[in-house]
Formats: sequence, C-alpha cells, structure tokens
Amino acid sequence: MQDDTQAPPNPEEQTSSRFPTAYTILFLLIILVAALTWIIPAGRYDRVMNDTVGKEIAVAGSYQEVDPNPQGFFDVMLAPGAGFYDPDSYAANAIDVALFVLFLGGFLGIVNATGAIDTGIRTVMHRLEGHEIWMIPIMMSLFALGGTTYGMAEETLAFYAILIPVMIAAGYDAVTGVAIILIGAGIGVLGSTINPFATVIAANAAGIPFTDGMALRFILLIGGVVICAAYVMLYARRVKADPRRSVVAKQAQAHRAIFLKDRKDDSDTANLTGTQSIVLIIFALTFAVMIWGVSSQGWWMARMAALFLGSAIVIGLIARMGEKQLTGNFIDGARDLLGVALVVGLARGIVVIMENGLIADTILHSAEQSLGGLGDLAFINLMFWIEVGMSFFVPSSSGLAVMSMPILAPLADFAGVARSLVVTAYQSANGLVNLINPTFAVVVGGLAIGRVSYDRWLAFIWPLLLILTVFISAALSVATLV
Repeated sequence: MQDDTQAPPNPEEQTSSRFPTAYTILFLLIILVAALTWIIPAGRYDRVMNDTVGKEIAVAGSYQEVDPNPQGFFDVMLAPGAGFYDPDSYAANAIDVALFVLFLGGFLGIVNATGAIDTGIRTVMHRLEGHEIWMIPIMMSLFALGGTTYGMAEETLAFYAILIPVMIAAGYDAVTGVAIILIGAGIGVLGSTINPFATVIAANAAGIPFTDGMALRFILLIGGVVICAAYVMLYARRVKADPRRSVVAKQAQAHRAIFLKDRKDDSDTANLTGTQSIVLIIFALTFAVMIWGVSSQGWWMARMAALFLGSAIVIGLIARMGEKQLTGNFIDGARDLLGVALVVGLARGIVVIMENGLIADTILHSAEQSLGGLGDLAFINLMFWIEVGMSFFVPSSSGLAVMSMPILAPLADFAGVARSLVVTAYQSANGLVNLINPTFAVVVGGLAIGRVSYDRWLAFIWPLLLILTVFISAALSVATLV
C-alpha cells in the first residue's frame, strides 16, 4: 500500500518520456559547446580597464588568433563544478545564487510549516473571487518595473513559490504563475531604461550617455508590457474556462498536490490565527526589505540569503517551533530546492567551456566582420540578430555589454546609425533571448521551482516570442529612419 505522505512525482517525469530533463539538456549543451572549441578558431581581443564601467573591455581592432585550447572529456566533466565559481567568467558566479536558493527554500519550509501561506491563499481567493484575472497585469507591471530599473533577475526566484499556488488556487495553472514572474521581469530588462546592469554599462562601453535613446526604450517597455500582459491574460482565461487547454494539463493534478499540498477544501473558510497573521506580516516585510536592499543598497545574494535566514529564525520562534522542528523544517525546505541550486551551476558551466575554449572573442570578431559596409536598416536588424545569437552563449546582460559594445557600437558610425540604437538592439535581444535561454540560471531555475518542463515552456511562449520579435524589429527600423 502506498504511503499517503509520499511526495508527489515530479511533473517533468510525467511529461513525454521522449523529452529530456533540464539537467540533460544543459549537459548536452556543455558537450556541444566543447565540440565547437575543436572547430572554431581560438582568438582574443586585447582588453583594457574601463574605470567608468568598472571592468576590462575589449579594444576594437585588436583581435588576433591564439593557440587553441579545445575542451575535452575532463573539461566537460569539470565544467558543472567550475560553473559555480569561475572568477574569470563574463557571468556572475553561480555559487552565491545557488546558496541563496537553498536559504530561500529553508525560509519557505519554515513559513509553510506554520500554515500561514495556505490560509492566506484561501483568504485572498475568497476576497478576489471573480476578479483574479487582474492580478496578472498588476503583478507583471510590478516585476517589469524591477526589471527596467535595476535589472531584477535572480531575485525573482524568491517569488515563484508564493505566486504559483495563488494562480493554481484561482483556477489557472503553474505556467501562468511562472509567466507573470519570468516574462514580467524579463520584459522590464528588455525595455531597460535606467538598469545599471544593462543600459548604463552598455552605454558607457559604447561611449555615449545612457539617456540617449531613452524614448525608444520607453516605447519598448510600455508596448512590451501591454503585449505580454494581454498574452498571459488570454492564456489564463482559456485555461480557467477549459483546463484541458493548459500546456501542462497532464501535470495539473501533480501541480495541485505539490503547490497546494496542505490546502483544505475550497469550502473551508478558516481564518488566519494571530500567529499566522504575524508570520505573513514578517513574510511580506522580508520581501520588501530584499527589494529595498537590492534596488538602493547594493545588496547581492549573500545579504539576501542572510535576510531569509534571519527571518526564518524569527518566524520559527514566533510559531513556537522547537530547535529540532525549526532546523528540520528549514532543511526540508532547502531540500525541495536543491535541484534548482544544482541546475544553476550546470547552466553556468556552458559559459565556462566557451570562455576556456577561447571561442567567445572569435564569435564576436565574426559579428564585427558581418556588419561592415551595410546600410542603416540592414545594419541595425543584423545587429539585433547577432546579439540574439551571442546572448545564448553569454546570458549575463552586463557580461554581454562589456564583451560586445566596445567592438560593435563604433561600427554604427560607418553605417550612419546612432550608437544608442546599437545599445537598444543589444538589450532588447538579450532580454528576448533570456525569456527562454537554457544557459540563463533564472530561466532554468524558475522553471524548476514551477515544476514546468522546458518543452512545455517553449510550447507556451513561442507565439509571444514571434510577436515580440516583430515588435522590436519594427521599433528599431522605424527609429533608424526617423
């Protein structure tokens, strides 16, 4: 007889057995990039320190071929571990993100043990009955605000376990919750206005004020939010009207078991206890402090992890958990997100292989040669697609900016195109790709928390990607002609 307390199966395991898991996809990509290091010539640009950007940037015209360093079997096997910490990588290190995820999981484990989230969800659903759909554009706009102002990305991993249960309880699905967060913050980064990790760094590397081209970026931001919110709302309405139209319909029962595992029958109108109300207040304050710290105090993963650890201890004491119960709940919560922490390092391993194989600058040099002698319309559209391709290998917005802008932005002068358009093409391409990029820890991490397999995410988002691509290309082309 099966134990009723057994954890429900992972929905990814219930998906078509022909489609591999995220771990397999990422490892195959590591192997593919390693194979490319045997084919693509090795090369380097000279680099000099740029005090304004705060990093070394490539020097245009300095590319030269170097001795190859093809990546073999042992390099491939070392890459996942090196992905957690590689001080020479364009991308930020993954170890701090992975540890943050584990501390976040522990925090959520303690909060869930109090029953406050479950009761709070039922209270919210009761009060919003009939108007739940409007949570979608409101929440997406808030995440987009974080994306456009300070490049909200890894921090969003903290919100999936909160929002997805609310969406499922409202009659939608896990994909709706993932889309609100991932697309919301992503479209904000795509339409970055004052984002220091994308627009500001890229503009400085391109040698222009970051305010140049701001009007076009506002158009991309506002238009993108409207397009994306409308797309997610239409999808959510279809799912609520007919759950069989969900792209994760086969996992619906498993998702409810996972995300609403402690939730009682909908007819249960239990009210929050005094302790649960205090827990929810601390819960909300924790996220408010995190946003304040990241946006204005320069916080990163270590400080955010410390915040969640401290809040977890406070909540455990308020809920009168004993020492063993508190630590047990924390460890159980961290265990739930262990797979997410591992996939973060695996994704970064792809970048490690590419950089150690010395092919990143060669790819950039090929892009530089492809853009020479083109007219303005052809130049800006090809620039966009080159940045799209490079974003798959360098998902970090700041890393891609430092790598590509010093080389590609000056080429705009010969094509009669403003350098600010090159910056906008870069950030919109990077933002677009990072909605689906399997080398981007935020994508694979968010999908893992949401128990949504990569193929199901692609099935949901590909029409939106086409719409956004047309929108961005049209905006860049019109701006070139104006």
